[in-house]
Amino acid sequence: MKDSGRLTAPGSLLKGAVLAPAGEDLGQLPDGSDSLADLAAQYGLRPSSARPGLLAYIGLVWQRRHFIAAYATARNVSMYTEARLGQLWQVLTPLLNSAVYYLIFGVLFKANRGIENYTAYLVTGVFIFAFTERSIVVGSTVMRANIALIRALYFPRACLPLAYVLVEFQQLVLSLVLQATFNVGAALIMARLGAGAQDISQLVPFLLRVWRYFCGVMYSIASLPATLPEWAKGVLSLNPAAVYISLTRYAIMETERANAPGAKPYNAAACHIFNVKKIPQLQAYCHPSITINELWVAGIGWAIVTLVVGVLYFWQAETRYGRG
Repeated sequence: MKDSGRLTAPGSLLKGAVLAPAGEDLGQLPDGSDSLADLAAQYGLRPSSARPGLLAYIGLVWQRRHFIAAYATARNVSMYTEARLGQLWQVLTPLLNSAVYYLIFGVLFKANRGIENYTAYLVTGVFIFAFTERSIVVGSTVMRANIALIRALYFPRACLPLAYVLVEFQQLVLSLVLQATFNVGAALIMARLGAGAQDISQLVPFLLRVWRYFCGVMYSIASLPATLPEWAKGVLSLNPAAVYISLTRYAIMETERANAPGAKPYNAAACHIFNVKKIPQLQAYCHPSITINELWVAGIGWAIVTLVVGVLYFWQAETRYGRG
């Protein structure tokens, strides 16, 4: 070895590896150095707890994109290794949930009124909401669950919630970019909240369970009773989970596009019959509470705003999680 000696101090090197000359007493400051800060500056060191700038931090996360993908894939593969059906449970679990919701809402509560092809409608809603639900739940526990890894190695802590969202994204057959973007931001926000208070992790599943019933997973928001004000239907339709569920249904279900309110010229008589008898095909003659263009605008807006807020919020707390 051409270079010998010891590292001058723990921390990140700004100018490559800097070694103290062999035999030098590190207990004394060399001539010309008035303080440890001057000595650190001389050798290009910075405090190990210093938070990098936002753009630099995003760059560090991008540099570890292969780690994020490999970590997510490894967790995805290991998740069901001890189960006989293995990866099949990724599909079986939401399908079983869909069957339960079908019996409760479709058979008992007749929520299938006004919906053509209710089975596909329900399964799509369950799959899409489950993606967001699991992303937020794991985001609220990811920092505490991986504290050993955090203390052992140094890497941008945002890699963990990103990897966990990627696990959920791999389990969803359809590539839903906007929803994945929203989920990344939500997971980053919950990762910071969950790291500071364990009660948050206990409360999140309950709040998500309530949220599930307000976003049209098991029923059609447009088919709700006509006595419900239009503004209330609009609020329900524009909540982020409902937006992404609706966009996916419109994309993969022809009946949803054909029967969507506003798909045909307004007809007061036909719309009145729909409100009374809930015949799916007549819904197309009603005025829409929210148009498909408004859904796209809402979907893009929710994705961008949540991602930006999540990145900034998590980046501000990066140094709280310690270094390896």
